[in-house]
Amino acid sequence: VDTSLQNGFAPGMKLEVAVKSDQNTYWVATIITTCGQLLLLRYDGYGEDRKADFWCDILTADLHPIGWCEQNKKILKVPEGIKDKIPDQEEFLQRVLKGACSAPANLLEGLHRGKNPLDLIAPGSRLELQNIRDSLEAWIVSVVENVGGRLKLRYEGLEDSDKFDQWLFYLDPFLHQVGWAAQHGYSLQPPLAIRSLRSEADWQEILKKVKEEEEESSVPTDLFKDKPVIGVHSFSEGMKLEAVDPMAPFVICPATVLKVYNDNYFMIEMDDLRAERAAGQRYVCHVNSAGIFPAQWSLKNGLHLSPPPGYPGQDFDWADYLKQCGAEAAPQSCFPSLTSDHGFKENMKLEAVNPVDPEEVCIATVTKLKDSYLWLQLEGSKKPVPECIVSVESMNIFPVGWCETNGYQLRPPRKAIVNKQKKIAVVQPEKQILSSRTVHDGLKNQELNSSDSVVINGKYCCPKIYFNHRCFSGPYLNKGRIAELPQSVGPGNCVLVLKEVLTLLINAAYKPSRVLRELQLDEEAAWHGHGETLKAKYKGKSYRATVEVVRTADRVADFCRKTCIKLECCPNLFGPQMVLDKCSENCSVLTKTKYTHYYGKRKNKRIGRPPGGHSNLEVAMKKPSKRRKRRKHFFVHKKKRSSASVDNTPAGSPQGSGAEEEDDQDESELSHSLAQDRDKRKRKLRTFSFSDDENKPPSPKDIKMEVAEKLQLDSNPLEWSVADVVRFLKSTDCAPLARIFLDQEIDGQALLLLTLPTVQECMDLKLGPAIKLCHHIERVKLAFYQQFAN
Repeated sequence: VDTSLQNGFAPGMKLEVAVKSDQNTYWVATIITTCGQLLLLRYDGYGEDRKADFWCDILTADLHPIGWCEQNKKILKVPEGIKDKIPDQEEFLQRVLKGACSAPANLLEGLHRGKNPLDLIAPGSRLELQNIRDSLEAWIVSVVENVGGRLKLRYEGLEDSDKFDQWLFYLDPFLHQVGWAAQHGYSLQPPLAIRSLRSEADWQEILKKVKEEEEESSVPTDLFKDKPVIGVHSFSEGMKLEAVDPMAPFVICPATVLKVYNDNYFMIEMDDLRAERAAGQRYVCHVNSAGIFPAQWSLKNGLHLSPPPGYPGQDFDWADYLKQCGAEAAPQSCFPSLTSDHGFKENMKLEAVNPVDPEEVCIATVTKLKDSYLWLQLEGSKKPVPECIVSVESMNIFPVGWCETNGYQLRPPRKAIVNKQKKIAVVQPEKQILSSRTVHDGLKNQELNSSDSVVINGKYCCPKIYFNHRCFSGPYLNKGRIAELPQSVGPGNCVLVLKEVLTLLINAAYKPSRVLRELQLDEEAAWHGHGETLKAKYKGKSYRATVEVVRTADRVADFCRKTCIKLECCPNLFGPQMVLDKCSENCSVLTKTKYTHYYGKRKNKRIGRPPGGHSNLEVAMKKPSKRRKRRKHFFVHKKKRSSASVDNTPAGSPQGSGAEEEDDQDESELSHSLAQDRDKRKRKLRTFSFSDDENKPPSPKDIKMEVAEKLQLDSNPLEWSVADVVRFLKSTDCAPLARIFLDQEIDGQALLLLTLPTVQECMDLKLGPAIKLCHHIERVKLAFYQQFAN
């Protein structure tokens, strides 16, 4: 479909161009590249030298096809810049023009000069369109509109009605020049759907008029040179296959070859087993038609095959079905080979035609790929549509920017839902539920079972998500705040509901920023869902992170369970399943003691920075306390230890029996070992430190003394590891910043390269803390130069 952006000229073509220094002479030039009606040219003789390349406008420049000068008695003369390189002009021209491709004369002269070839299919041009219901018939259509080769067509004889208009790309296999039907033995008949609108005499009169005006309404023959050639098929009547209905390409269903016209065309019908049915959906195919597959293709690719209407049960079996119908499946050899080597990937964006309303071109996201087929989620359509199944070679999909380039309206994504989300108040979770529910047409009071699928405007959406307050809440979530959450959220749009649920959980955490970091999307992980920006507030600071949520109802249960496990709580804490009496995970016997022993001791204390930290954190200039360090080590230690003893419990959750006694004993042992480790580190840090007590912030008086004192280093900073750098920082009044250096893995060599602008930009520090940190870095640099540089 991107052929429409080309102007008919191609790199390598040659033409004769007026020489700028002497307008009465011409020379041969080669097209280097094209850009709309502009050509980048190079005179032949410059070889690979680009210095004399020049742009010219096709509409205004003096350009001609090869041979024009000879026909019009004009002079071909070598330009001055390459005169010395071409001693024999005649011999040179014979050599360079042998086998050369000249630029098309019709694009350089006359009415078509400078025009894109596709622009020649102007409104009023006539073509012949094969009948998709009967391929042995065709009828005349006139072009109403041409958008980059995508044509709005109207049947001849229906000038006053747009009811039967169609949009087709000009290379569509069923679209031909006027005269095609007669040449190939097809009859010119108006389609059955419009035949009754006029008398037979009227139709014949219309046909006569078209033939009289054929010359003035015809389109250039070479426009269709890139159209795919229809090959020979090997289908037989009665064969069964799987197919996508082109009029509603949302599901794959069983179908039957109803009729074989000739070696090129056959008709298939979507199967329908209902006794009262009329004729099923039928359409004409050829061997390369998109959306036809051999039986069992869906099963082999893990896709759902929709049973025919009237089929007993939902579990469709091809073997039983073929036996019941007394039919055979079309062999694999009848179908074109499929490939996955096409470059499309999940979550890529493109522009695509809405199959329900072909006037619309929407933003589309690739949600799934199988062989040569894409599943597209359309955004912004007037009426929501399910995921569409299209071939990678479809002429109804376009690259990003195609609409803008061709001046066509691209349907923008809906803004109403985004605005609703922006109005959500984090401090008032109750209002969130009402604001998102009101989006869904009065569904806020609808009662549904957890297994019910919700349909809104014809689209499957998220069921209710229940908060099961009795389940184990894990180390990050505050049991009291969880109990205050509403019983359920939803139903509604999956992304909206799940975003609301996660926001409520973040606000119910001991440290919201910590939970946000646990939920944050891993940049290196495969992305299968939809990225949503969530916020958290902690100690007066705001945090943002991109979190992945799923879009479809069938993935909600698995998403909720995996998120629970990520937060180390019971997998049933929240999800589409309501826990009534007893949790299936038996989480009532679990205790939080091993994970949250330290939480109970610090309720009235100042809360330190969340473990792990964030890149956008403005760090308070205060040393961490002893107990905070011990708690952190204790948390990691317990987490690792408990994971080994879990049996049929949520990931990372300890067993309940004897937990308190084990916890107290382990803490006592660990406290003793940490104290010994701290003493060892103190002894090692004496060369860096001006205060042996690393947990006591130095007074301003001490700082002045420290600044005056020259730093003596026992080891070369170039050889420092990340741990050595962290150890040094902890010996200064910038100890709270050590965590940033640990997170960003700054070793000695990197430390010596840091400057004030780098520190401010990369560590997101205010000027004061950044200056104080750089002062210590400069002291290390000075000591390095004095002690180790030589």
